[in-house]
Amino acid sequence: MKIIVCLKQVPAKDSVLRIDEGGQWVKEADLTWEVNEPDAFALEEGLRLKEKHGGEVVVLCAGPPRAASAIREALAKGADRGIHIEDEALGRADTFTAARAMAAAARAESPDLILTGLQSDDFGYGQTGVILAELLGLPHATIIMEVEKRDGSIKVKRELEAGWFQYVEMPLPALLAIQSGINKVRYATLMGIKKAKTKELKRLTPAELGVDLEPRQQIRRVYVPQKTKRTHLLEGSPKEAAAKLVEKLKFEARVL
Repeated sequence: MKIIVCLKQVPAKDSVLRIDEGGQWVKEADLTWEVNEPDAFALEEGLRLKEKHGGEVVVLCAGPPRAASAIREALAKGADRGIHIEDEALGRADTFTAARAMAAAARAESPDLILTGLQSDDFGYGQTGVILAELLGLPHATIIMEVEKRDGSIKVKRELEAGWFQYVEMPLPALLAIQSGINKVRYATLMGIKKAKTKELKRLTPAELGVDLEPRQQIRRVYVPQKTKRTHLLEGSPKEAAAKLVEKLKFEARVL
């Protein structure tokens, strides 16, 4: 069973964010980087499926040169090999552009299963996996909390609202967007870190894949929300003022 796990490198959660001079993103020179948390759960699920059913786990990442460290981390945890679609512009690529690049690389691999995180910690669109599935013509499901491999198919558990779940059986090959918390993510061992240095890391460029990086979506402006304070004087008797306060808390502040 060949499993492709898509990874993204994102700013670490404790990074101090400062808007760049152009006002369109944050200053990346100030940041430290880590594997996107939902993608780490997807990787763990892929490794568990391989350990149970055999096969290999291939890590696929579309990003700038620095993203190679995220792939090496995945290899240290147990992935068999990595594919890095390398271009500086992919660090801020929109979902369609990133999905096109990964689709071109994944198509050549003919995987049985593709796993992605539900969304990225930086942009948070939650669309890349779905677009990737559509480009590859694969059945897909999102918000996955459980995966069960069957003969030629998989049964998945999807998290819905209000504590409800949905069970879906899908043919293979397929794509799943994994929900955070589906499993407990492992740490890389010292032996795994040593082995990762000898594992294959294939580097491709968008040009080699025949993919242009013309964005379909652009961020026009990034800014810090303005903090404002407003004072409301509630007139009338205590009973009338209390009624007005409850109304404001319910319909304006929406805390009741």
